[in-house]
Amino acid sequence: MVENAKIQVIAVDDDETILDVYETGLAAAGCDIKTFSNPKKAKEYFSALKSGDAPHVILMDIMMPGIDGISLMHDIHSMDGTAHVPIIAVSGLNDAATLNDALLFGAMDYVVKPFEMSVLEAKIKKAFELSLRRAPRI
Repeated sequence: MVENAKIQVIAVDDDETILDVYETGLAAAGCDIKTFSNPKKAKEYFSALKSGDAPHVILMDIMMPGIDGISLMHDIHSMDGTAHVPIIAVSGLNDAATLNDALLFGAMDYVVKPFEMSVLEAKIKKAFELSLRRAPRI
């Protein structure tokens, strides 16, 4: 995807099959991928990140047990270390209200499951470019 740098992606989804698709497809596309099937564990991970260790892009499922993706997006963008990270919402829901909520609460883009890997890769590349422009200067 990017010639000189690996795109650091964190994916949060309670569906292990989707996480496997991310790990296989995005690794083959040259991304460095870390996944979480438990949104509470993902929130703990993001809370513990040190400055400069944030991923370039986050893929976020919307409907998950415990913490839904919309709430987790809001939490992530409330944290100093991850406020700048672009989030792509990924959901099986394809209604205007869900799309609106995702975009309103921090998603830069939205992908409906099932998705084409090439479409997701293009959106990740666009998010990566945005991430580089937004990243805090150290």
